[in-house]
Amino acid sequence: MPTVLRLLNWRLHFYSDEGQEPPHIHVRTPDGECKFWLSPVGLARVEGVRPVEVR
Repeated sequence: MPTVLRLLNWRLHFYSDEGQEPPHIHVRTPDGECKFWLSPVGLARVEGVRPVEVR
C-alpha cells in the first residue's frame, strides 16, 4: 500500500487493487482508520478515530 503523505501521526495511503470502488484515500492514525471518497469528497468509513480528528 503506497503512502501518499505522512502528516503528524497520520498516514495517507491507498491500495492498488480495490476492484470497482470509486477513487478514495485511506487515512491511518494510531487509533484507527478512515476512508474518504475523492470525488465528490466525503467520508466513506471511520473505525476508531475520534470525531474531532475526522473533522
